[in-house]
Amino acid sequence: MADIEPMREPALPLPEQTALVLQGGGALGSYQAGVFEALAGAGIMPDWVAGISIGAINAAIIAGNPPENRVRQLREFWEEVTAALPSFPVWPDGYMREALHQWSAGFVATFGVPGFFQPRPMPPFIALPGTDAALSFYDSAPLRETLDRYIDWERINSGAVRLSVGAVNVETGNFRYFDSALEPLDARHIMASGALPPGLPPVEIDGCLWWDGGLVSNTPLQHIVAERAADMLVFQVDLFAASDGRPETIDDVLAREKEIRYSSRTRQITDQFLERSRTADTIRAALNKLPESLCDDPDIAALKALAEEPALNIVHLIHKANAWEGGARDYEFSRRTMEEHWAAGRAAVAATMRQGDVIARNIVDGKSAAFDLGTV
Repeated sequence: MADIEPMREPALPLPEQTALVLQGGGALGSYQAGVFEALAGAGIMPDWVAGISIGAINAAIIAGNPPENRVRQLREFWEEVTAALPSFPVWPDGYMREALHQWSAGFVATFGVPGFFQPRPMPPFIALPGTDAALSFYDSAPLRETLDRYIDWERINSGAVRLSVGAVNVETGNFRYFDSALEPLDARHIMASGALPPGLPPVEIDGCLWWDGGLVSNTPLQHIVAERAADMLVFQVDLFAASDGRPETIDDVLAREKEIRYSSRTRQITDQFLERSRTADTIRAALNKLPESLCDDPDIAALKALAEEPALNIVHLIHKANAWEGGARDYEFSRRTMEEHWAAGRAAVAATMRQGDVIARNIVDGKSAAFDLGTV
């Protein structure tokens, strides 16, 4: 697939900062790649990308390549990790598709994913305590070589595009962001963000062990909101939907539990931001009614400063699982499913852009809001 060249003029009027925020979700991450391809085709290139787990990998590939190579590098990565399971024929029957989906996930559980992780020769229960082999069922060493092939670390650390990835300290339980604006990043930081136990081993950085950031927060949205220094447009790409129907089978239960666990903080953070934004609007409206004689009062000035914050518009792009995708959806790395998720990401952006005038008005007017216009 050829790269999509960015348009001369973006499809939306862009504020000073544009951020792409990528949730964790394993095999579902090709949806994010489709989103990015469509955004690039619309002339929208983020200057800040942040991710957790598979979102950290996608984010690093984007930040670690020049604009003209980003889609191609994403494509090659996703074709590599889905190479072991080709695009099987699809039966029109939903039950058969679900069976194929489960079989593909079972294949991955047995043999691993090319360029990503592989099963260990012995179970961790009989490995030497304290070794990586005793701490996980799979070896993630192949991922380091893969990341080094697809990512230019000098470009990431040059500051051309800011990169933030989240991980959690195994010993303290504290969450932190590794941020290229604050420190040099390399493959270890990306691997740490995706080291989901007990499947993958923790990654050691500066004497500390780190696990997948999704254990604490599956989205870096809070970091982006807190650290922004100017008006910002955020594309928040979620791989798990917060809302869904009642489960009817045990597989539905496993899938729904995962959705709730890995999606809820996005809504929580967005709701908190919107409430704070409404409060700031109320304060500003009240201050505008005060007599001019009070404008120089130190307390009034301090209150005015608290109410002044950059405008923030959050565009949610949320993958909606197919009926045949169950609790194994995040480790079903088949080529056909990858292609379908990729196409869904592109379609979500297209649906959003068809209503882009709503977002554009907010950006031009300097207002803050959250939008969910393209769920697919």
